[in-house]
Amino acid sequence: MNGMKRLRVAVFVALGVAIGAGGMAVWPRLQTVPESVEGERRVLYWRAPMDPTYTSDRPGRSPMGMELVPVYADEMAADEEEARVPAEGAVRVSQNFLQNFAVRAAPARRGTLPVSIRTVGILAHNEERMVSVQTKYEGWIEKASVNNVGETVERGDVLFEIYSPQLVTTQREFLGAMEYVGRLRDGGAYPEAVERAQSLLEAARERLLYWDMTGEQIDELAESGTVTRTVRIFAPASGFIVDKMGDSMEGMRLSPGMTILKIADHTTLWAETEFYEDDLRHVGVGQRVRIGADAFPGREWNGRILFFRPAVNPQTRTLTAFVEVANTDLRLRPMMYVNVTAQASGAAEAVIVPSEAVLHSGTRAVVVVARGGGLFEPREVLLGTESEGMQEVASGLAEGETVVVSSHFLIDSDANLRAAISQLLDAGEPGAPMHEHDRGMPADSGTAGDSAGARAPGHRRN
Repeated sequence: MNGMKRLRVAVFVALGVAIGAGGMAVWPRLQTVPESVEGERRVLYWRAPMDPTYTSDRPGRSPMGMELVPVYADEMAADEEEARVPAEGAVRVSQNFLQNFAVRAAPARRGTLPVSIRTVGILAHNEERMVSVQTKYEGWIEKASVNNVGETVERGDVLFEIYSPQLVTTQREFLGAMEYVGRLRDGGAYPEAVERAQSLLEAARERLLYWDMTGEQIDELAESGTVTRTVRIFAPASGFIVDKMGDSMEGMRLSPGMTILKIADHTTLWAETEFYEDDLRHVGVGQRVRIGADAFPGREWNGRILFFRPAVNPQTRTLTAFVEVANTDLRLRPMMYVNVTAQASGAAEAVIVPSEAVLHSGTRAVVVVARGGGLFEPREVLLGTESEGMQEVASGLAEGETVVVSSHFLIDSDANLRAAISQLLDAGEPGAPMHEHDRGMPADSGTAGDSAGARAPGHRRN
């Protein structure tokens, strides 16, 4: 009996050891996904949920501390799975990424690209229609009809009255010469004597005219035969008083050559505006422009370019142009800011794309061509005229090809486009650095350094 119990105990111990050994052998297999389950959805790689540029060939955590998510083969297009490494000079982007981030593209088309140049200017007086009121003799203003800057005058209006000893003396000489001629004629003098006296009378009259007395005033003087103490000075032109000498006009002492007033005609103004150097091939003297002012939205004035200054401003690299602006209703005022728009013919039958599709880097320009199936190719192009948000492509792009016009930086992040563009831009340049992509390293290396490099800005828009 005891022997039987011992036999049973030995059998149970043997079975326990066998089961334990078998369990230890099977345990490692239970820690992994069965091959049959794993084969149902094949994992291509793992990537960070918030940063598609960070990828890895094994599960783990991203630099942000988030669990990496698997990317399965059945989630990618068949052609994308088969061609993980695109042709040289191109990159491939997942269709899911393009849909999630709304990457926009537009076809290159052929058409006419008129040039519209917009700049700003400051209105100023028309210097060709500005008149200075000056005196040619010494005197004093005894009565002023105009005292303030901003007043308007019409041609022939009285500005002020001047007392001048020289004018008084010349008036007396004129009356004396006139009386002498009359006596000679009445006395029957020789014609030669009358002629000499008449020449003296004409000389006195000319001096009065030279000193701004009008013909009507001289005729009044001859008719009355009385010297006037003061002489009225009339406005030589119509316009606004834009400048005057001194604070008070009455009692002012005048000297020969002194500018007393300035009168400006505002029915035409000048707009002093600036054009950049690369716009000068589209503008010229006599060209028509449109003028707009913020004070009068929706309204435009006509103008034309009168002349340019002889030299470019070395600080701003612009050339100053003077534009004549018609201002018949006098709504525009000097020193107003205005918008100036010049239209030019530009390019005809040119290949044009949206301006935002062009990436600029130094002296080169690149567009990203969408070739379909998530494949994108950076291509160097030669640019022409840019206007109204459109860019002429002189060479490097054919009509009908599709270019990316948005989400450049997203494509850059997803597919390491920056490295592809850098290869293109650095090609042939002496001393150009070799990128990791040039050495054959995969774009999705999964390292933190590669991820940071893929997120760096790949271009700068001018």
